[in-house]
Amino acid sequence: MDRRSFIRRAGVAGTGAALLAAPAIAQTAPRINWRLTSAFPKSLDTIFGAATNIAQHVSDATDGQFTIQVFAAGEIVPGLQAADAVGAGTVEMAHTCSYYSVGKDPTFALGTAMPFGLNARMTNAWLYEAGGTDLLNEFYALHNIYALPAGNTGTQMGGWFRKEIKTLADLDGLKMRIAGIAGQIMSRLGVVPQQIAGGDIYPSLEKGTIDAAEWVGPYDDQKLGFQKVAKYYYYPGFWEGGPVVHAFMNKQKWEELPEPYQGVLTDACAFANTQMLARYDMLNPTAIKQLVADGAVLRPFSQEIMAAAFDAANALYDEIGAKNEHFKKVHDSQAAFRKESYLWMQVAEYTYDTFMMTLQRAGKLG
Repeated sequence: MDRRSFIRRAGVAGTGAALLAAPAIAQTAPRINWRLTSAFPKSLDTIFGAATNIAQHVSDATDGQFTIQVFAAGEIVPGLQAADAVGAGTVEMAHTCSYYSVGKDPTFALGTAMPFGLNARMTNAWLYEAGGTDLLNEFYALHNIYALPAGNTGTQMGGWFRKEIKTLADLDGLKMRIAGIAGQIMSRLGVVPQQIAGGDIYPSLEKGTIDAAEWVGPYDDQKLGFQKVAKYYYYPGFWEGGPVVHAFMNKQKWEELPEPYQGVLTDACAFANTQMLARYDMLNPTAIKQLVADGAVLRPFSQEIMAAAFDAANALYDEIGAKNEHFKKVHDSQAAFRKESYLWMQVAEYTYDTFMMTLQRAGKLG
């Protein structure tokens, strides 16, 4: 979608902006300037770029009346403090992953991805059509935040390992860069979770300070050169089947926005959400081939490990849900949606994709 067509369609979210052409918005609405702090460095162009795209679309659709200045992680606050900065009103907006705030409340983790949860397509269905966004905003309101989906990476990889992981016994005592709920799950399988910033992962693997690390997927992982220090590349990242990157807004600032501006920002975030996944789907195929050519060895997690992790995840969810009503409410909604969605997905989608994959492996797709 080009920006001019976006401008013509701005506000179709039903907030009233659809009734106004871009010039009318400019003539009747006030000039507003927001600051957005990203949780990501500029080097992660696909994720960081989503925030700049949101800002550009908002400016274009309002003839420059509503502007959002984007700052990379660390320019205003550290990346992991982006949500706190929004809630406190230090900035009006952030582009971040909800699960970075899991230390405050485990419910934040479910805003990004539930381990063994929904894939990207199911996540969007749950958010947009099954009440997921409203349900999450009930929780975020407790932290003075209003949130909109603004990106998805698709299912991530399981990470880089210095040695092969064949059985559960191979995980015992393994030091792995993995945090949050995923880290808690892996710790139940014997892993020793480590919280390490992205820029410190490579030297930690190289020195043997850690034995493994998860990051994102082929395109972003390739930039950090992990294949040079930990050649075994495992999949899938069952803790992030369809992880969401959110636009967090200060709740008061959101409510003060004129309705047409709310509509424009809502549509800009929806476009960013779609575009990020599309970009990763375009970039990852080339990156994975290049990684393998450079020495990466692809390995799937064994069924033994996957099954044990699934059981550990469910036990953890039960424990957290027994003490946290917000977590239980969001988790139960996602779990119910997952059950029905996979019932459908295994019919036409799975059968079609499986057949096409056999053709690809046979070299018949061109």
